[in-house]
Amino acid sequence: MSDYSFDTMQIHAGTAPDPATGARQVPIYQTTAYVFRDADHAARLFGLQEVGYIYSRLTNPTISALANRVAALEGGAGAVCCSSGHAAQIMALFPLMGPGLNIVASTRLYGGTITQFSQTFKRFGWSATFVDFDDPAAIEAAVDDNTRAIFCESISNPGGYITDLPAVAAVARRVGLPLIVDNTLASPYLCRPIDHGATLVVHSATKYLTGNGTVTGGVIVDSGTFDWSASDKFPSLSQPEPAYHGLVFHQALGPMAYTFHSIAIGLRDLGMTMNPQGAHYTLMGIETLSLRMQKHVANAQAVAEWLERDPRIDYVTYAGLASSPWHERVARICPKGAGALFTVAVKGGYEACVKLVDSLNLFSHVANLGDTRSLIIHSASTTHRQLTEAQQIAAGAGPNVVRLSIGTEDAADLIADLDQALAAATA
Repeated sequence: MSDYSFDTMQIHAGTAPDPATGARQVPIYQTTAYVFRDADHAARLFGLQEVGYIYSRLTNPTISALANRVAALEGGAGAVCCSSGHAAQIMALFPLMGPGLNIVASTRLYGGTITQFSQTFKRFGWSATFVDFDDPAAIEAAVDDNTRAIFCESISNPGGYITDLPAVAAVARRVGLPLIVDNTLASPYLCRPIDHGATLVVHSATKYLTGNGTVTGGVIVDSGTFDWSASDKFPSLSQPEPAYHGLVFHQALGPMAYTFHSIAIGLRDLGMTMNPQGAHYTLMGIETLSLRMQKHVANAQAVAEWLERDPRIDYVTYAGLASSPWHERVARICPKGAGALFTVAVKGGYEACVKLVDSLNLFSHVANLGDTRSLIIHSASTTHRQLTEAQQIAAGAGPNVVRLSIGTEDAADLIADLDQALAAATA
């Protein structure tokens, strides 16, 4: 499918008419297990000598169709779907990590990711070092003998900051580590991190891929280009696996080694499985991804420009604005647009932000983003509440800031709603 355009692949990639019934839409295979042809067939499946279906914790035809479609859109060799975006982050790191090992991560990350990396990882014996990814030298200086990955977001939550992926990828290549990029906010329509040097791409399918606030899900896409055997840092992939009679995944499976390991070991033992109905909803959402993202971006640009001119606003962080320090990266990293998520600093501080949120009519006050509906949240009192004020400010979620996720409604209606709510908030 790589010969086709994005608009065609988002409808057709990874799917074909159902061979049993001819159904054109991907069926929901709502089954736990699959009948083996005979004992030899079962043995070959369990021995990874043949690809097929065993148990839906591992593989399921509906979920496999989604994985194949997202892999095609991202330009990857393979993909694995799981139960949420947070699950995708754990799954992505699981084959690489072990007690005493660490990752180097951007300071500009979703607050829940910062908490996962800085607190929950400790229970696995993992750790994270956070640095400013605008400083490649700082990234490289933070890497030590125990570092196993570099992690960032293509467009960061909540500020809409765009990471200079080629510069970060150059560091990753120099130190011989995989670069993992969370591409949730851009979607593969606006940015393909693998084209910029990423090794792995993770998504919260909950957001733009599905696009309508009905699903929780995650996806990990492998570029298939990293040499897992170049050093002794990744024994799960480069050394014999005891659970598979000494199979060496990278030696046996080449570019698909990481994907098969994530299914055969990751999903088998962690059980972070996506449900087939959620996969079906996400497949349907992806069919209109390019159309939705074009409208999201156009609306975000219009709303951000209006807010930047409004005297009740201190600043707007949207990278699509000419005044943004990240504006030059749009053409290089996200040439189809700067996304639809950004923050706004409201004059009047914390109290004005709370009043703004409570005064809006069209914008929904929810802890989500990437919906067709426009959404707002005061991050400092919600998604980033667990962070210190200094951490909130560093993450772009200070007390005087609200986060906007611009939907696909009429831009004039969204501006009118913000206008009346700002009047109430700053009266």
